Amino acid sequence: MIASSILHRHAEALEHVFGYRLNGQKTDVEPSETDLDRFTIALSREVGTPEQEVAREVGERLGWPVYDREIPARIAEQVHLPLRAVAEIDERRQNWLLECISAFGAHHDLSESRYFHHLVSVIRSMGDRGRCLIVGHGAGFILPSRTTLRVRLIGDRERRVSAFARSMKTDRATAAHRLEEVNRERGRFLRDHFHVDPTQPDHYDLILNTSQWSISECADVILHALHHKAVGHKPR
Repeated sequence: MIASSILHRHAEALEHVFGYRLNGQKTDVEPSETDLDRFTIALSREVGTPEQEVAREVGERLGWPVYDREIPARIAEQVHLPLRAVAEIDERRQNWLLECISAFGAHHDLSESRYFHHLVSVIRSMGDRGRCLIVGHGAGFILPSRTTLRVRLIGDRERRVSAFARSMKTDRATAAHRLEEVNRERGRFLRDHFHVDPTQPDHYDLILNTSQWSISECADVILHALHHKAVGHKPR
């Protein structure tokens, strides 16, 4: 009885805030397809959260493409670097920009500023077309906030370590060390190139605790927030 009452109040709160019912019924603020045409979702995350699963769920519901590993591929094409080399650097989730420069810069006349320029260019071209979801890569700090729903996924550290250990197929101690290392590297990258602290909540429209919400529930809330923001920024 208590649990049911709490869930009911949560549903009412979401309906009140987002103007959209959890059971799928439309309300007066249902956005048109045109409202969403120029919108993009930028998904930031702590290491060990299920960002791929959440991104895929949201993308499938909207019929939008999800971009993550495709970004290094496009950059590699622009700067004429081997795709495999760039993909491997990005997959390791280290400071892939600086590693790439160190490994290939001398042979490909690649400077840090040039590489970063291409990253920004690729992200902006995706945002200009709209109707897509971009995972990581500082997208939320590159695209205009007016037409970008900026989402961050967080979670309980122990659960994130367990998930990271499973994905790396390693023990918890190794996973815990690597998790902190990758978090530091991502934070350093964003501070150095965007001059922001990614942990500050005011950089995001929505922060979701994946230890408290299922993948499907996270997708529900993201869609409600997207619809709300699209309607709220509809030209008068």
